[in-house]
This record gives sequence, C-alpha cells and structure tokens, in this order.
Amino acid sequence: MTADELKQQALSYHADGKPGKITVSSSKSCATGSDLSLAYTPGVAQPCLEIKEDKQNVWKYTSRGNMVAVVSDGTAVLGLGNIGPEAGLPVMEGKSVLFKRFADIDSIPLCLGKVFDEKGRTDAKKLIAAVECLEPTFGGINLEDIASPACFEVETELKKRMGIPVFHDDQHGTAIISLAAIINALELVGKKIDECKFVVNGAGAAGISCSRFYITAGAKKENFIMCDSKGVLHNGRTDLNAQKKEFACDTDARTLADAMKGADIFLGFSAPNCVTEEMVKSMAPGAIIFAMANPVPEIYPDVALAAGAAVVGTGRSDFANQINNVLGFPGIFRGALDTRSTDINEEMKLAASYALAELAKAPIPADIRPELEAAYPAEAKQGLFNHQGGIRHDLVIPKPFDPRVVPHVARRVAEAAVKTGVATIAIDDFDAYEKELAIRLKNR
Repeated sequence: MTADELKQQALSYHADGKPGKITVSSSKSCATGSDLSLAYTPGVAQPCLEIKEDKQNVWKYTSRGNMVAVVSDGTAVLGLGNIGPEAGLPVMEGKSVLFKRFADIDSIPLCLGKVFDEKGRTDAKKLIAAVECLEPTFGGINLEDIASPACFEVETELKKRMGIPVFHDDQHGTAIISLAAIINALELVGKKIDECKFVVNGAGAAGISCSRFYITAGAKKENFIMCDSKGVLHNGRTDLNAQKKEFACDTDARTLADAMKGADIFLGFSAPNCVTEEMVKSMAPGAIIFAMANPVPEIYPDVALAAGAAVVGTGRSDFANQINNVLGFPGIFRGALDTRSTDINEEMKLAASYALAELAKAPIPADIRPELEAAYPAEAKQGLFNHQGGIRHDLVIPKPFDPRVVPHVARRVAEAAVKTGVATIAIDDFDAYEKELAIRLKNR
C-alpha cells in the first residue's frame, strides 16, 4: 500500500458513516414507559439516595467500576508533537477502542484545552487541577501524549491526590512491554540484566521512564548511557533538565556511536535511521536492539540482524517482536479495576512484564492457533504459531491478538495488587479468575 493509499483509507475509516470511532450505548433497556421511569425520573432518585448515604455504593449502581478516562492535552501526540487537543482526539478515541476490544473496559476520551502556558506547552498545575476533578466518575485515569518534562509532575502529583489508579501509558506502557522482551532476550543470549550495558537513545518521557523501570527490575544505573538530540548525557553538560540530569554520567563518550561500543542492549525512542550497521557491529556479542521510533525505526531489523544482532524488535506490526502498548494497558487496567485498586504501583507493573514474558515462552495451545493465524496470516505461513514452548528470537513477546494476553496480565496484576495492599476487593482463586476472564472476553 502506498502512502497516498494509506492516507485515503485512514481518512475514510474515520469519516465514513458516523464520524469518529466510538459511540455511547446503554447497558439497560429503555424501550417502554416503565423503562424510562427507571432509567431517569423518578426511579433514578433511588440509587442517588443510596450513594448519598454511602459513597461506596457508586460502584454498585453506576458504570464507574468499569470506566477509564483517557486524558490528553495533545502536546506530544505520537510522533506528531504538540498538535493540540483537537488534533489529538482521534488518538484518544483509538485508545478507547482498544480498551473495549481487548479488555471490555469502557472509556471516555478527554482532550483538555486551556491547560497550557504562554508558549503553548503543558502547564502542569492547570492539567493536574482539571484531571483531579474527574475522580467521582471514573475507576481509573489513563494519561496519554502529554509532553515531557511536565508529564512527570502531572502523574506524580495526581497519584498523590487521587484514590484511583493513574497511569501515564507513554511512560510505563513501553517500559512494561520492552522489559518483557528484554527478560526473554537476555535468557536467549545467556546474559543477566545486572551485568548488561544499556544505551538509550531518546531522553523524553519514554526513554527516562523505561530506564527507571529496568533499574527497578535489576539493571544497574551505572551501566546506562543515555543520549538526546545533542548527544550523550554526561556530567559536563549544563543544558540538562532535572530528569536528564538523573541519567548524566561520567564518560568519555559524546556521540551515539561512541556510546554503543561494547553495549549489550540498545533502546531507541528517537529518530529514524540514526543507528548504522557499523554501530551494531561495535556492540557486544549477543546484542539486543529494540528500535522503537515510528513509523521508521532507528535501524531496520534486517540490517541489524545482518550486522550481528541476536534479537531485534521495533514498534511496527510488520516486523517481529513489536513493542506495542496494547499488550499492557488493557490487562493492567482490567486487573486494577477488578480488584478496585487505588493505585497501579511498581509491583503491578513488574507483574505485567513477567506475565508477558511467561506467555511468550509458553506453548501455543491448538485451540487458539486459528485466532492467531487469522490475525497474522503471513506469520502463520512461516509456522510461527506452531510454537511448542521455549524462547524464539522472533517471538520474545506475545502477539497483541493472542487471546491469552489480557487474562494472564490481569491475573498477575491483580495478584500483585492484593499482595501489596492496594486492592480493595479480594480475589480468592486467581486461577479461576483468569479462566473466567478468558471466557468472558471470548463470549462478550
């Protein structure tokens, strides 16, 4: 498909029929006068009074327990940059589609305006004040496409102020998925995470948050070299914000090429075609590369593999090992909502990573192969789904349309929520919960 063909198909997809991608539908009948009297006045007064008497009844009588707000100010949309809340709305609608399709979670896209400073950038305090007011309506908040460095303050402060999960997917989603891939890739090449040298190209929300998360998982901070558009973050630079200073290091390396010499793992959140074949050849044996710039990665997989990389992934669906956030947020919020958690903490995020790593190593049952083959016909022809267990270099993370993903991630997240005390609803049998969720999602 040419670029022009893709453009026209995408525009038609969004414009034809009802504009946009989502609608609001009723979960109860409203076909008779009696139904109307129950849905609205006078019947609706009864649940209102029950909730007034005990606010916890809001979870019983409203849709709040299965409702997430997808919130953005449009300042860092995909690779398009600061395009504004109106232009960001199609992305937030898309996120709502994915919540419903993969985890049966209802969500509302909320693109907020008038939360900017005089230069058109995110005013963290204004955005925090706006989002904080949403708590009575939603069971969780998914922050999306909010520019760095304001996004760090926004999420941190909202997590303090709100009694429901607040999760900035641009920070944590990529971190969770890529860690799962790293876990399996390292096992494949026989290395340990605490001994690996990391090079991270891109010092925005994703690069910084991913690096922090890898350190939580056992990587050593002293083994990281991070680069931005001006080169290596080193202690001699005077142009670094607080988040970048966190990863400034003592090193003679000044360029990305310098940094990659002897590196075990490269992670790209940056610009297309900035990694060369020579840079890959300079890395340590068994090199792992996740080049996640979209739509053009830092290096194409065939080039990286030809240069000696052992495992390669990108953010694209047409290559192996796609680092796709849809592997994470549906199951993470499903587990958080089902335990009515007050937070999505580090233990829950790590649980999601390990859940994905577990699945990628597991045999693919015969009964789900038809679903995977239908979703991925090219890979099916190559025999990818005849997987009998173990780690493959081209399947270090599961495929998004694998129906086991959301139930297993939700199960592990729910377990961690209960274990760490942020769950307000107990689950007694997690095996049964995972099985029941799989059936529910299949039959809805």
